[in-house]
Amino acid sequence: MSDDYPVMTSEACTRGVRVHVAARYSPAHSAPSQSHWFFLYTIRIENEGDEGVQLLGRHWVITDASGEVEEVRGPGVVGAQPRLSPGQSFEYTSGCPLKTPFGSMRGSYEMVTADGEKFDAEVALFELSQPHAIH
Repeated sequence: MSDDYPVMTSEACTRGVRVHVAARYSPAHSAPSQSHWFFLYTIRIENEGDEGVQLLGRHWVITDASGEVEEVRGPGVVGAQPRLSPGQSFEYTSGCPLKTPFGSMRGSYEMVTADGEKFDAEVALFELSQPHAIH
């Protein structure tokens, strides 16, 4: 992540699956004069539990400054459905466009254990904010 813009973070742990988020504003992908702000986020998923898990899908709840909510569901993340043995981690970077200079994201990952038990690993709320934007 660049030091030029503040990084917004969040962290949650569900059944030994820790999800850490670091998000920042991306001016190179934004066009504020056209009501288009873009944010990059890097997520690290760590298996701190004692059983293997696989990420099957994602669910995002994206809220912009005007209160508009968009829900996104889909298989895997960045085209992958990573399997994580105890002690392993997976990291990826993706992005989110907004029509306003700030908003937030939260969500969950659908996980499955080696025994076939499914559960949702929380992605704690994290802020998306253009630096110097007035809330």
